[in-house]
Parts: sequence; structure tokens; C-alpha cells
Amino acid sequence: MQLEELRGLIRDIPDFPSKGIMFRDLTTLIKDPEGLHVMSKELADMYRDKGITKVVGIESRGFIGGSIMAYELKAGFVPARKPGKLPSVTIKKAYAKEYGVDTIELHSDAIAEDDVVLLHDDLLATGGTMRACYDLVKSMNPKKIYINFVVELTALNGRNALPDDCEVTALLKY
Repeated sequence: MQLEELRGLIRDIPDFPSKGIMFRDLTTLIKDPEGLHVMSKELADMYRDKGITKVVGIESRGFIGGSIMAYELKAGFVPARKPGKLPSVTIKKAYAKEYGVDTIELHSDAIAEDDVVLLHDDLLATGGTMRACYDLVKSMNPKKIYINFVVELTALNGRNALPDDCEVTALLKY
């Protein structure tokens, strides 16, 4: 299976979660053994030579690809969670979403100054969640930050919300 064949494994669901939205459902990709394998290898290959020490996965679908990449890159995995889900001292950031305001949290000791961090989520839409996660990680002063997605919805211009000084990649673009 080739990288572009992964598109055929992603289910389109019209009018979800509201009318006019075309939802790209990656669960059909990750349930396919070969699709999951190809996706995982391609994601990890993008970063094998970057010296990644921590991968931050954004709740909840970002946990899937993020933990796979952390394993493949021999890096630690850090979950970025919704409020109240992490058991120790946290730092948090509120951000605007398409349907209101949300907050994301990290453990306050999750990232060190000598870390090279890869931020991962399944899909880039408007970029608000990833920007909030980036701002949290940046406040911890790591050496370098990279940003990655499985899918980018280019028409929504989510990259505009992300920092110019950070390499942003997506496996597939729609």
C-alpha cells in the first residue's frame, strides 16, 4: 500500500458534527492493519533524523499517532489533555474553537529545556487547538518544536494560526 492509498481508507461523513461540515473520519484508516502500518511508518520517517525526545499527542485522536511515533522514535510521550484529566500540577491554555472556547493542559514538568518536541494531532482544521498546545510547550523553553498532522484540511487555512518559526507537516492534504 502506498501513502496516497491511505485516502481511500478515510471515511467522509457529510454534515457532521453540523450541517455543511465534511468530517474526515480517520477511525476507518486506523482499523485497517496495513493502513495503520503505512501511516505509522510514514509519520515516523518524517522525524527519524530530527532528534525528537518527546512527542506531545493532543486528546484524544492525537494519542494514537503520537504514541506510535514516540515508540518508533524512542522518545517519551506526553498527553495534552482536557481540563481535570491530568493528576499532577498542570499548566493550561484556553483557546477559541469553531463552537466556543476550550482549554488544554499539560503536566508542568512534562517538557525540559533540552527536549526536542514533536506536537501531533490527527487533523489540522482551524489550528486553534494546536496553537494552544504549541504556546504551552513553548512556555517550557524546549530546544526545538515541530508540528505534525495525519490530515490537513487546506481550505480552512489552519496553518495561518500556527507559528512561522515552526516546521509544520501533514501526511495527507485535502
